[in-house]
Amino acid sequence: MFSQTSQPCQFERDCEVVMIPSGDEVTLPVGTVGYITQSLGGSFTVFVDGNLFRVAGVDADAIGKEPVMPPSLPENATDEDVEKLVWSQIRTCYDPEIPVNIVELGLIYDCELSVDESGKRIVSVTMTLTAPGCGMGDILVEDVRSKIMLIPTVDSVEVELTFDPPWNHQMMSDVARLETGML
Repeated sequence: MFSQTSQPCQFERDCEVVMIPSGDEVTLPVGTVGYITQSLGGSFTVFVDGNLFRVAGVDADAIGKEPVMPPSLPENATDEDVEKLVWSQIRTCYDPEIPVNIVELGLIYDCELSVDESGKRIVSVTMTLTAPGCGMGDILVEDVRSKIMLIPTVDSVEVELTFDPPWNHQMMSDVARLETGML
């Protein structure tokens, strides 16, 4: 489980975390010792007592890291600027067990930016999971939704989870296949 890149850590405060892969929310108390096994996309995967836990970027201070700052846009940003930032935010979403972002994994089927009659921006995302029974499904959906909601001028985000078509390894980009040793 531990690699050359695993980094020891100790929780400096009580912290709400998500157990991987079940998706259960638990609190790890101050003083808990573990190892950071992945730190991608602004969240952290921590190995503690034989279990993996996901620490959100806003709680990074609990393990001695800098909290992740929200994205920003220039004044008078265009729809194109917002759409680029939406895709950039989605690329910060990682499966906590696979060190590849969900765009490269092929989990995002569609992403559309629209503007309602009052001028508010709405983002609609259709995505899937690597397996229908994945306990982290709700967590990944919320990760996508919450990271897009951080974008200034985005008023609402709709994330639809689908299994049609079912995900398969061929949906992965060459980068993802290379990273996971499947190329």
